[in-house]
Amino acid sequence: MSSSAEWEVVIGLEVHVQLRTRAKVFASSSWGFGQEPNEQVDPVVLGLPGTLPVVNREAVEKSILFGLVVGAEIPARCAWDRKNYFYPDNPKNYQLTQKDFPVVVGGSVEIELPGASRNVMGEHKRIRLHHAHLEEDVGKLSHAGSGSLVDYNRAGVPLLEIVTEPDLRSAAEAEAFLRSLVAMLTQAGVADCDMEKGQLRCDCNVSIRRPGAPLGTRTETKNLNSISSVRDTVVYETARQIRELEAGRAITQETRGWNAELSRGYVLRDKEDAHDYRYFPDPDIPTLELSRATVERLAKQVPENLYDRQRRYMDKLGLPFTAASVLVADRALAEWFEAAVAAHPANPQGIANLVANDLLRDLSAAAGAATGFGEAAPAPISLASCPIKPAQLAGLVKLTDDGVISKQQAKEVFAEMFRSGQDAAAIVDAKGLRQNSDTGELEKIVQEVIADPAVAKSIAEYRAGNEKAINALKGPIMKRTQGKANPGLIDQLLRKALG
Repeated sequence: MSSSAEWEVVIGLEVHVQLRTRAKVFASSSWGFGQEPNEQVDPVVLGLPGTLPVVNREAVEKSILFGLVVGAEIPARCAWDRKNYFYPDNPKNYQLTQKDFPVVVGGSVEIELPGASRNVMGEHKRIRLHHAHLEEDVGKLSHAGSGSLVDYNRAGVPLLEIVTEPDLRSAAEAEAFLRSLVAMLTQAGVADCDMEKGQLRCDCNVSIRRPGAPLGTRTETKNLNSISSVRDTVVYETARQIRELEAGRAITQETRGWNAELSRGYVLRDKEDAHDYRYFPDPDIPTLELSRATVERLAKQVPENLYDRQRRYMDKLGLPFTAASVLVADRALAEWFEAAVAAHPANPQGIANLVANDLLRDLSAAAGAATGFGEAAPAPISLASCPIKPAQLAGLVKLTDDGVISKQQAKEVFAEMFRSGQDAAAIVDAKGLRQNSDTGELEKIVQEVIADPAVAKSIAEYRAGNEKAINALKGPIMKRTQGKANPGLIDQLLRKALG
């Protein structure tokens, strides 16, 4: 029997993203999550006779902005079609979408695969996009017993469908693609991508083949609402198709569903082809001309690619992968960090450590306490409520670099800064934390300590080559200075005195 290593999985994704807009894509009604059923509707959304759709400019511009973020082509025009199908949750019973003239063509998304350990940067790869088209979302059905209820609040929400080429080759690559895509969409302000609210859903196409052979028959698993479900679907469907082919059975082109509780897929229906949807150009929406001036204006809003930023932090600022990967994951956090570095460019690593560890920890804890969430369900971190400003954090690092306070004292000062919002220097003075860096005074104390017979053994061990023995001499010095002696200066003076 063949092994799974003799097969290659081929994956393509269709990602449906609700765009961050004030109104729906062809109607003026607002939309949002958590409203009472059927409150966010109007005659256009309900498809009442005599109503006409009007294209939402904001939705089109958010789509173009996404295309520019991924380096795609923005065509000179785009157009809408009617996709006819039985939609029990769509009052018009057809969907306005783009078939032949999408708003975005091509492009690619850079992904980062997990490294050998969490401290190591993994392999990078580019996943090509076929296109992205703008369409309207449908409503939501709720099934109860033998009946169903429909909520049209979601109907008409602007939906950008992003279609990849079949470039993905593993569940890990599919997961990495979605994480990169979400980061790009959110950092550009195109979408919020909250999967718990249904703002991002994914259809997963999977086929297998012998390496180098033509593409196999694919199946499509619909409406996956979490990244873990996409990953698990790829693993499950790959194993299922291998079993079928190795048992001599053919793969059927079909549409499938996913049961996350049971971690298994199931058949929904035979896969439809384009002719099954009876597409035709929508007669109510004219072809939209996309001006170059609009594209050029939106190009100025494209943020730095998160992996370009990550490489810059590592190559130019000397940050380790662990810190750089944390900072670039959130655009606001990265910009906050860069503002702090601008105020004290001499030590970006020291600033990065405080931001990635202490600041994020305390912000997370504060957000959890404010909303009643515990550690198991942390609230979203918001820098808007951060009591420490970038320049203040830079000031704390500078005090440490200048030897005014020790790194251990810096932890104490940071905690007080986060509590009170005061500058580090004011806290240091109020608590009397400034280190003693008076060389003359400390030299005298060093001489007194090494003359004490109680430390003679440690001195002999140090002179015999035991470097750690010098630490036994630092304690008495710190005790005599009430913990205010500069540790670095003490080390220098001790080594000089001991020869």
